[in-house]
Amino acid sequence: MKRLGWLIAVVALAAPLRPAGPAAPDALFGQAAARILARDFAAPQVSYLLLDARSGALLAARWRDPEQPVPVGSLIKPFTALAYGAAHHYDFPVYRCDGRVCWLPRGHGRLGIQEAVAHSCNSYFAQLAAQLHPRDVDAVLARFGLEGPAEQVPPAALIGEGNHWRVPPLALMRAYVELARRRGEEGVREVVAGMALSARLGTGEGVNRALGGEAALSKTGTAPCVHQPRAPGDGYAMVLYPAESPRLALLVRLHGEPGSHAAATAGKMLRDLERGAP
Repeated sequence: MKRLGWLIAVVALAAPLRPAGPAAPDALFGQAAARILARDFAAPQVSYLLLDARSGALLAARWRDPEQPVPVGSLIKPFTALAYGAAHHYDFPVYRCDGRVCWLPRGHGRLGIQEAVAHSCNSYFAQLAAQLHPRDVDAVLARFGLEGPAEQVPPAALIGEGNHWRVPPLALMRAYVELARRRGEEGVREVVAGMALSARLGTGEGVNRALGGEAALSKTGTAPCVHQPRAPGDGYAMVLYPAESPRLALLVRLHGEPGSHAAATAGKMLRDLERGAP
């Protein structure tokens, strides 16, 4: 992680003490990160939130209202998977995706939960969601500080399709941080492994490519655009870095582009933080 690793290590070590005032290490890193991201990613179509995954402190942001719920597309899929697992003894199935209800027209073929997370397979998750009721996800979501959708939403909402289930971006980020903390738990272990696979060769592979092979955890999504100017959709990427013991959580929204492009942007952000750290 080079210089970035040194800086975020300082943040992690200092977090339990939480010293006050402008000289706090997380504040210093946040100021540097904010400058770098504002300098290198000034394009208005890029929105982002950067958290210290150890302390939960918001380090840098360009997001109009991070507490305002928005549709986040496939970023909700890991939590739907955990709801299915809780109801089925964490015995995740193997399904075949032929492309008919998936974003990939040729289909993903046969895949299990890890590959489904990595490739964000709509067909796989639609088959899971068909066996769930919205209230089935409530208990699982509560463990991660999230609220479920209304009971009258269509099944597709449980995999992030449409505009029915909205989540506050900051709450979603903290839910993903909690996922990483619980990675040893049954069910969570498989989901986190899928996120690692995503960053290596799935829809989030742009993260590791930009970092030159550095390991991250990534999940992507594409959702309806709900801000001005309107676009057909916005791409999202949630990244936890480094993979083994995340110290940074980065959420990127890329206006008018798919989630895979947002992942590439997120990787470039982390790369520039590494190169530009003082």
